[in-house]
Amino acid sequence: MDNSTSGKDSWNNLAERLSASLHLAAEPVGIAFTHDQPFGVTNFAGPMSEKSEDGRQGRVPASCVFWMHGSVDTFTTEKQDHGNCSVGSFTHGLTKLEESAGNSDVEALLESGWIDGDSVMSLPSIKGSPSYITYAPLRNTPNEITPDVVLLRINGRQLMILSDAFSDLKIVGKPQCHILAMAKEENIPAASVGCALSRVRTGMQPEEMTCALPAGRLEDLVIQVEKAVSVVNTVAKYAAREARKFA
Repeated sequence: MDNSTSGKDSWNNLAERLSASLHLAAEPVGIAFTHDQPFGVTNFAGPMSEKSEDGRQGRVPASCVFWMHGSVDTFTTEKQDHGNCSVGSFTHGLTKLEESAGNSDVEALLESGWIDGDSVMSLPSIKGSPSYITYAPLRNTPNEITPDVVLLRINGRQLMILSDAFSDLKIVGKPQCHILAMAKEENIPAASVGCALSRVRTGMQPEEMTCALPAGRLEDLVIQVEKAVSVVNTVAKYAAREARKFA
C-alpha cells in the first residue's frame, strides 16, 4: 500500500483535525485490505453464526457492521467473518458475483425490487482478493497498519462541508458498502446516503450517513476540509447577523 501519510503520529493528527473540524460524533475508522495478517492485531472476537440454508454465515450480519466496531476497537477480519452478507462480501473483494448470485439474500433483494441485476453487475468492488480486512480508530492506528480507506460517519451539515471541500466527491445510494471500493480503487472521496440493509444491521441513526476517503490523499483532504469549514463559518456568522433583523 503506497501511502503518502504514514506513522501513528500522522494518523492521530489527521484524525484529530478531522474530528475537530467536522465535530464528528464517531471516531474516523482506518480500514486496511491486506494479504497478510498485521502483526500483533487480534482477530474480531465475535462468535460465528449458524449457517443459513444457502450456507451463509459470519461473525456479524454484514461487513458494514465492522465499521461500527472499528470506531472503538482495533481488530482484523477474514473472509469467512463477512460471509453472512453476499453484497458486502462482493464489494469488499472477498467473493465473486457468480459465487453468491443464487444466495437467498441476493434473491430477496432482487425479488423485492430494491436492486436489479444490472445494478448488481455494475457495483464496484475491492481488487486483489484481500485475505484480511483490518479496522481501527484512525487516531489509534497501530504502526503495523497502513489504512487504505478512512470511513467517516456524518450528518447532513457535515456532508454539506465535504461537498464544498471536495470537487471530486461522489454521492451515491445503495448499497452503502460500495463506497469503500470507490475510495480505494478510484482514489476519490465517496459518500453514501445509506441503505435500508445497512441502517437496520448497523443501527445507524436516521440522520447519519457515511463517507469513505482514500487514505493516501488524507492529508490534502483534511486541509481542504479545514478551508471549507472556515468559509462555512464565515457565511453562517453573516447569516446569523442578517437574521437578527427578523427577530
